[in-house]
Amino acid sequence: MTLFQIGAVILTLAALFAYINYRWIHLPTTIGAMIVALAMSLILVIVGETGQVGHEVIEQAKRMLERIDFEQTLLNGMLGFLLFAGALHVDLSDLASEKWDVALLATVGVVASTFIVGSLSYLLFQTMGLKVEFLHCLLFGALISPTDPIAVLGVLKTARAPKSLEVKIAGESLFNDGIGVVVFIVLLSFTRTESPITFGHVMLLLAEETLGGVLFGLAIGYLAYQMLKRVNNYQVEVLITLALVMGGYSLAMAIHTSGPIAIVVAGLLIGNHGRAFAMSDVTREHLDTFWELIDEVLNVVLFVLIGLELMVMPLDWKYLLAGGLAIPMVLLARLLSVGAMIQTLRFARSVDRGAIRILTWAGLRGGISVALALSLPYAIGESRSLLIATTYAVVIFSILVQGLTIGRLVKSVVGEPQASSNMKNVPDGPTVSL
Repeated sequence: MTLFQIGAVILTLAALFAYINYRWIHLPTTIGAMIVALAMSLILVIVGETGQVGHEVIEQAKRMLERIDFEQTLLNGMLGFLLFAGALHVDLSDLASEKWDVALLATVGVVASTFIVGSLSYLLFQTMGLKVEFLHCLLFGALISPTDPIAVLGVLKTARAPKSLEVKIAGESLFNDGIGVVVFIVLLSFTRTESPITFGHVMLLLAEETLGGVLFGLAIGYLAYQMLKRVNNYQVEVLITLALVMGGYSLAMAIHTSGPIAIVVAGLLIGNHGRAFAMSDVTREHLDTFWELIDEVLNVVLFVLIGLELMVMPLDWKYLLAGGLAIPMVLLARLLSVGAMIQTLRFARSVDRGAIRILTWAGLRGGISVALALSLPYAIGESRSLLIATTYAVVIFSILVQGLTIGRLVKSVVGEPQASSNMKNVPDGPTVSL
């Protein structure tokens, strides 16, 4: 099959699953479509084990999915669009008021969680008789610690947490995936070289990726802002934002800075100063509609892909058991890392009631974790299959259980939902409406 044919099949399945969900399941579109995809994948796997015809079908489906480079499709394709669409509606003044909370959670919190998950998973795997190196466990900690902005931003549409908590959750999710990817890259470099990697080398890489990403995002965002100010044609202005995402993300990766961080920074600048000073009402309306549509379509496709990936996941019973046991372990690591950051902040400012519980449960994992797991090199041996299966189990639980219950947790902790105000001018129905 050609890549166009594969894309046509995936998009057709996404539309079909979304239709089935709308007519009969009545869950949020992305979650419902993913459940249908998971069910179909499971049925095909079972049928493939019991009959020759089913076996041929599952083998063809596997060959099609194996031609899709999930890492490239998400990390170097869809992610820039989804991050820009999310950042476009975050109020910069609200984000600035929570800057220290977001900074701690997205940096120190991610690093702390990486080492907690790595240590606990090493103990878990050793107890189960699964021989996995500690470095490989740290890789698992790095890929599973960042919360997924694609899933998390959708939670905010219906959870209606207190404003300050919403800003913390949104800000952390937008920035910590970039930090998590950098930590993952640093750890991965240890598996690919025999020569020692110095502390200075690690710090230089972190500075290039994070600080470089921020500065580059400001530069391309300001350039796009100046172009938008000089145009009063919504077709051209929408095209400028599209070029900003695609060209900016690609160039950021080419010069070895963080593409996700650069696009988030550019999106915040365009969504605030650009929206206020460089766009007419007509442009704002068309821009919101355009990015809402891009966001919704790519979200459905992404979650359908996550569901279909079940067909190519290793299904060894030990791996599945490890994945099930890793779920509370990852939640514990999230609780400890978030708790430490929030307790530190209590010395300087008041903290919302139930903040630790809500931030812990709202830390959804999604496609970014799956993409990083699938990017693990085959050179690490059987650890790769184990870590992929474990990641997949955590992600599925996170999306289906945490994503669908966070609203009830918020209500039980803080009372009746409050009006959300950190997401500006958000059109109805964008991203993952959990």
